[in-house]
Amino acid sequence: MRSLSKELKTEIGKTVQVSGWVNSRRNHGGLIFIDLRDHEGIIQLVITPEVKEAFATAEKLRDEFVITANGLVRERAPELKNPNIATGDIEIVVDNLELINKSEPLPVNTHDEGDVSGEDLRLKYRYLDLRRPSMQNMLKKRAEYYRIMRRYMDEQGFIEITTPILANSSPEGARDFLVPSRLHPGQFYALPQAPQQFKQLLMVGGVPRYYQIAPCFRDEDPRADRLYGDFYQLDCEMAFVDDGEVVRQTVEPLIKKLVTEFAGKDLVSEEILRIPYREAMEKYGTDKPDLRYGLELVDLTDALKGCEFKVFQTPCVKAICVPGGSKFTRKQIDELTELARKNGAGGLAYILYENGTVRSPIAKFLKEEELQKIQDLTGAKDGDAVFFGADTREKVNKVLGVMRIAFADVLGLKDPQKVALCWIIDFPFYEWDDKNNKLDFGHNPFSLPKGGLKAIRETENKLEIVADQYDMVLNGYEICSGAVRNYNPEIMYEVFGVLGYGKEYVAEKFGGMLNAFKFGAPPHAGCAFGIDRMLMELIDAGSIRDVVAFPKNGSGVDLMMDSPSRVDDAQIEEAHLSIVEDEE
Repeated sequence: MRSLSKELKTEIGKTVQVSGWVNSRRNHGGLIFIDLRDHEGIIQLVITPEVKEAFATAEKLRDEFVITANGLVRERAPELKNPNIATGDIEIVVDNLELINKSEPLPVNTHDEGDVSGEDLRLKYRYLDLRRPSMQNMLKKRAEYYRIMRRYMDEQGFIEITTPILANSSPEGARDFLVPSRLHPGQFYALPQAPQQFKQLLMVGGVPRYYQIAPCFRDEDPRADRLYGDFYQLDCEMAFVDDGEVVRQTVEPLIKKLVTEFAGKDLVSEEILRIPYREAMEKYGTDKPDLRYGLELVDLTDALKGCEFKVFQTPCVKAICVPGGSKFTRKQIDELTELARKNGAGGLAYILYENGTVRSPIAKFLKEEELQKIQDLTGAKDGDAVFFGADTREKVNKVLGVMRIAFADVLGLKDPQKVALCWIIDFPFYEWDDKNNKLDFGHNPFSLPKGGLKAIRETENKLEIVADQYDMVLNGYEICSGAVRNYNPEIMYEVFGVLGYGKEYVAEKFGGMLNAFKFGAPPHAGCAFGIDRMLMELIDAGSIRDVVAFPKNGSGVDLMMDSPSRVDDAQIEEAHLSIVEDEE
């Protein structure tokens, strides 16, 4: 059985057997032509009336019928060659044709040409959607992607080890999926949000370097760059490492290889910047900055101190200089202003620089020297625009961070052929939880605070404590998160104690790890790459759901398998559960 690849060209003059789906059928004056498709490509079959049985079968064929054909491979006449397919120079003259299986009329398009079916319909009939050549190519690219990662990790001395799926619940920043225990009534397993505890225990167990392509489970709301429920990450850990830089330098060559060799894209810079978290927030308004373009936030707070314009009489004033922004239309400025309002701003003040003059609704409220300071500090030139944010520092950074991305979209600055990588380092160990009005962990409790016990005990403002945590960012997407781990029980107790948790709570939640750390735990560090999100960006997929064979939809529903779904009462009872219906 031959695949329908370009290698069929080497079979001219030979009889071959091929199988696949009917991509299309055409009846031309007594000759029937069938475009046969499989996972490798398309080949044209020619059926003549002289081969009566095969011709009779061909007359009954419809799109997506499954067939097997035997015939002679021959070169097409020059004027009949099709340059649009790899096998366009040849065709197969059929002497035997067998119908394997019929197909009902299709509810979705299995071609890349024409209208692509809506996402929910595609997901309901995903097994048909996967027949599209682009989806077949995605599956092959994903397999190649895995091979490159595994080969690199093996070469670097990492050992692939799988960790349990049924685990314990732990606070890692998202909701757990809980699994009731039949054998232990009232108790629950949790599907792991990440193999965090197990990989640290492997370090205690003497494993020098661990990795796995790990399934992870989080009950988080889906979004464009995040799958619902289950996703995969390249998870790794290194023993006897107490500096995050060692991890970063170890994994960087792999990511560069994936960018340049796997995806065929260009790195904006061979050097991958290390940007402290607070610097990133001040310069880009986000800890996930897209560095394919500039548009940095410029702090004007000191320069405009004492300004009589009421809008600027706030704790923080910042601006973004947008090259060519003076050409924005009134409609574009209105849309940008509305976006700023949706993100918490009162509006979007601006100055346009045109033909040596200043055009702005706010110019009349500013002194000449203030206008000059703004132009000098932002570097605005003729043809540019300067947009402002004024409020608390946190809100200004947030709003202008969103606007920076919007400006780049309007100006077309996101070159898909270019990849900009950076590491965000030195994350706050603690953060303030406004919703619950209390201090909480900034990332996760397993990281080591820089300065160890001394930092925890002696830093009066706990929000100033920095963790040795790091994220890699690719074109504005967080693709990796990692840290130097906390391997000291005393520090573990202390960091939880700051939040009001006693030793009993820590022992109950992390008893396995705490006990292990008492027996000569080595320092260790690691990271995990979100490989679905990274693949989405590397192959320019329209959605993260397009890089997974069987994803759930944007509401977390598997339309194909009809899950989640109700289960039998007997199963509920066996799991020692009862269903409480929501009140109307």
